[in-house]
Amino acid sequence: MSFSGKTAVVTGAAGGMGMAISEALLTEGCNVALLDMKAPQADFAGLPGKTMVQKCDVSQDDQVAAAIAAAYSETGRLDYLVNAAAVLWFGRDRSLVDIDLDTWNQALSINLTSLVLTCRHAVPLMKRSGGGAMVHVASTQALRGDDQPQDSYQAAKAAILSLSKSLAIQFAADGIRSNCLVPGPTESPMQDRWKSNPEAKQRTAAAVPLGRVGTPQDMANAVLFLLSDKAAFITGTDLIVDGGLMARP
Repeated sequence: MSFSGKTAVVTGAAGGMGMAISEALLTEGCNVALLDMKAPQADFAGLPGKTMVQKCDVSQDDQVAAAIAAAYSETGRLDYLVNAAAVLWFGRDRSLVDIDLDTWNQALSINLTSLVLTCRHAVPLMKRSGGGAMVHVASTQALRGDDQPQDSYQAAKAAILSLSKSLAIQFAADGIRSNCLVPGPTESPMQDRWKSNPEAKQRTAAAVPLGRVGTPQDMANAVLFLLSDKAAFITGTDLIVDGGLMARP
């Protein structure tokens, strides 16, 4: 998909979707800056692309600025941004009438403000590099209500859908595209509860028309398409990858 020699920044890259996306890009020869508070759970040695691990709290502007600047300085360009960092705090993130406001604000800073920070620092470097593409990971939770809500998470993911469209229009003339990946239920560190409750995973999978939950690789495949030249005429859109769940009546 012609990623060779290009540079990407991926947040939330230590595990789950972010790690799968990073590995897929590295396999295609892309240089990848992996931003996360933790070290990646995989060893990327031997892959064609350059791996740049950056310990970074994506809710902190100075850390985001330094990490993105370092990636640009090391490779001389910035072509792609993937915002995959997120937290989903079952039990703590609840209805807005009940949630502790510190929890609300902390979750928003990771799930939403991080996108603001990465875009503020990445877009100028993408312009210098002649354009690029961004993919922001939202969620099908942004498209529906929930009788067991995580309102801070849901509000952040809904805002991401809106901001992505705004970015698409603002920077189209600069050759920068912005799209969203909208995953349905997916195996990831955020769903570690399935390990101790496999019946819950089975119930979730049974509700999906294709009969299973998604995998990080499913999401990586979709993200690489949206970043690639094959999607050169696609911007400001939301790609739902949920096995048909949102199509159910």
